Amino acid sequence: MKSIIEKSLSQSYSYTDYRNNIKVLLNEGKSTGIEQSEALTHYSELNETRMNRLDKTITIAIETLQLMKRLQKEYIWLVISEGWCGDAAQILPVIYKMAQLSDKVDLRIVFRDENEELMNLFLTNGTKSIPKLIILDKNSLEVLGDFGPRPIGANQFISDYRKQHGMIDEKAKADLQLWYLHDKGVSTQNEVTSLLNSLE
Repeated sequence: MKSIIEKSLSQSYSYTDYRNNIKVLLNEGKSTGIEQSEALTHYSELNETRMNRLDKTITIAIETLQLMKRLQKEYIWLVISEGWCGDAAQILPVIYKMAQLSDKVDLRIVFRDENEELMNLFLTNGTKSIPKLIILDKNSLEVLGDFGPRPIGANQFISDYRKQHGMIDEKAKADLQLWYLHDKGVSTQNEVTSLLNSLE
């Protein structure tokens, strides 16, 4: 596992470089990832708008701020993502804002399709669901915990929708974005801080 993590870290990006990578591809009419389609490029364009908005509007709770300021251990937060992923667009800006609050956290991001071995270590119910935040000990690269692909409430929403309608369609995706809009990043903050509290 360690060699896979080392390999992924060697081709990881900062948040700024990750965002720039997506922008360059969009200017070429492409999305990130192996599969290319009009739909994925369209989702990527929507996500660009969402992330730009969230970068400006995300508010960090005082409890989150206090925890980030008093971290004792040093971590690498390694996130598996893609530009077309709606959940990633909602969660990554929150994780970035949190990481910025502490010099104990080094945030690195990798693209899922370029890091299949890593993704296969962190499947969700057998699927390559993203985003996935992997919290590593900065020195040993030991995996200390992970979060994702969604907060519990968003997972519950999707699960309930699937039970009621038998599938996840465009309406479900749109309604999930509304769930995130109303949540304002609070659930992501709460679940990541809870995980950090257990590690500290």
